[in-house]
Amino acid sequence: MVEPAWLSGLFASAFLSATLLPGNSEAALLAYLHFNSQGLIPALLVVTAGNTLGGLLTVWMGRRLPAAPQGKAVAWAQRIGPVSLLLTWLPVVGDVLCGVAGWLRWPWRQVALWMLLGKVARYLVLVGAASWLVDSPARLLT
Repeated sequence: MVEPAWLSGLFASAFLSATLLPGNSEAALLAYLHFNSQGLIPALLVVTAGNTLGGLLTVWMGRRLPAAPQGKAVAWAQRIGPVSLLLTWLPVVGDVLCGVAGWLRWPWRQVALWMLLGKVARYLVLVGAASWLVDSPARLLT
């Protein structure tokens, strides 16, 4: 059975992990799956939504900064564009990318799409790797 309290905690962990605050949504996801082995799909949906929304909060904060001055670094970031947000799952670098996306005023839809794709891929790889390594993500915690 999927417990709403567990999912709320999972969402909060994922949301905070995607902001400038420290967190570990991966450990929270594996712990959730340890105690709720039948709740994989709800867990993936909740953790991805929380992490994406947390990243979008950082984008919003970046938009509150003065417009980016033109320079080599800005030109480089603009050339790569929103597709770079596939890497927002990386520790530290991901938070910076989210802030830069806001600072450079990249389009919201593209930002949200690339960020969502990167974050869902990260959690799918995590659960897949855990399952492959120990037959079940739940067994990582026993």
